[in-house]
Amino acid sequence: MSAPLSHIAIVGGGTAGWMAAAALARVLDTRAIAITLIESEAIGTVGVGEATIPPIQAFNALLGIDEAEFLRATKATAKLGIEFVDWRAEGTRYFHPFGTHGVDFGAVPFEAVWQRARLDGDAAPLEAYSICAEAARLGRFQRPATSGNTPLAHIGYAYHFDAALYAAFLREKAEQWGVRRREGRIVAADRSEDGAIAAVMLESGDRITADFYVDCSGFRSYLLGDILDVPFEEWSHWLPNDRAVAVPSALGPEGRTPFTRSTARVAGWQWRIPLQHRIGNGYVYASSHCSDAAAEALLLSNIEGPALAEPRLLRFRAGRRSRFWERNCVALGLASGFLEPLESTSIHLVQAGIARLLEMLPVHGGTPADIRRYNRLMATEFETIRDFLILHFHATARDDTDYWRQLRSMALPDSLAERLAIYRASGRLYREADELFSKTSWLAVLHGQGIDPIGYDPIADGMPRDEARARLSRIAEVTALAAARMPAHDAFLRSPSATPR
Repeated sequence: MSAPLSHIAIVGGGTAGWMAAAALARVLDTRAIAITLIESEAIGTVGVGEATIPPIQAFNALLGIDEAEFLRATKATAKLGIEFVDWRAEGTRYFHPFGTHGVDFGAVPFEAVWQRARLDGDAAPLEAYSICAEAARLGRFQRPATSGNTPLAHIGYAYHFDAALYAAFLREKAEQWGVRRREGRIVAADRSEDGAIAAVMLESGDRITADFYVDCSGFRSYLLGDILDVPFEEWSHWLPNDRAVAVPSALGPEGRTPFTRSTARVAGWQWRIPLQHRIGNGYVYASSHCSDAAAEALLLSNIEGPALAEPRLLRFRAGRRSRFWERNCVALGLASGFLEPLESTSIHLVQAGIARLLEMLPVHGGTPADIRRYNRLMATEFETIRDFLILHFHATARDDTDYWRQLRSMALPDSLAERLAIYRASGRLYREADELFSKTSWLAVLHGQGIDPIGYDPIADGMPRDEARARLSRIAEVTALAAARMPAHDAFLRSPSATPR
């Protein structure tokens, strides 16, 4: 029988490292299981991922973090979804909301009734049925109502925050809970006879041994990639963007909008992420279609306030490690793979990896069954998100540049092609097991990108057309009224509920 864990070493800090450290320390007894995080101040972090999706609330709740304290410490703002500009074609825009569209009518799903009404010419625009889309358009925000039959109960939200401040915030918590931080650069690692990692060596000459290792070394993937030699599966043929240039800017006239904006450009897309004290901007692009100098010039000419720092260039490639857990090592964050930040999933993938690690916390190095299950679940997580991202680039009418023409014509993964074939025929949407993106997300992007079905799900005929027309009209009316009565986003940020209790 294997001995129980006595020491976990986390290699690398940043957002991924300190998320892992805080979560492990919160759940485990650090008097029985030591947790050491090794990082070097000399090694920079990517630190530009500032937009999140709603599951971040569950992670903060696991840690017992007070939302008001978190908002203040990380300069955070609320996020109701993402506005996509010029994606379907130049001059178009649509909104991918959190929360839901409308409400289901018993066994008859909302989207089936709406698609039938759309084909009949009786439907309002899709966003009229989303409290998040309506509130974002008006610049309003509040937390969801906890009671009552109201659209306000269907508000879903996440945050924009400064990733460096979030890592520092979690570090403070983790160290309070017993995590020990070691400063130093790892220069080598020893392996035991069975191939597991036995120890890591620091530049100082110190040797640190542990039972289990969490690789948060970023794109380097030092333990999983370099030491354990787990190969990288590249997805650049589907997601060709391989660079980003990022720069913060001063708040401009548009201010702190409660949503992220993604604007399609000639060879990629530009993000706008509002924080309390500044705007985060970046241009994600394919270097085969745009030079670094041209990308920087395009970004700087499309920000609304003065730049607050020199632009920063990042290089990456889309894909994942073929395994995420190998022997006595799990990789999280960029060390495990990278999917471009279009739908703000980077921090979620860290969170998903941590959650599954806690589910299958190893006894010593972990059993083969645990390792297989973890790898299977994380592979599915990456692949379903990958398909959702590919949809944005493939489903477009843009043909103004070689970049967009290439993406329109690319071959799709079988999993995405099947989903599109089902939707185009009947408008049916589904969610595979516990995949991240809901039917709301798929419908918003499919419709927003110009893919509409030629028919509708016959289950919609379970509701007479006259009744459906009246119900849809009422939902849109009540949603608009509820959004108009919400407080302004800035008022929420200034309110007592957004300051520490």
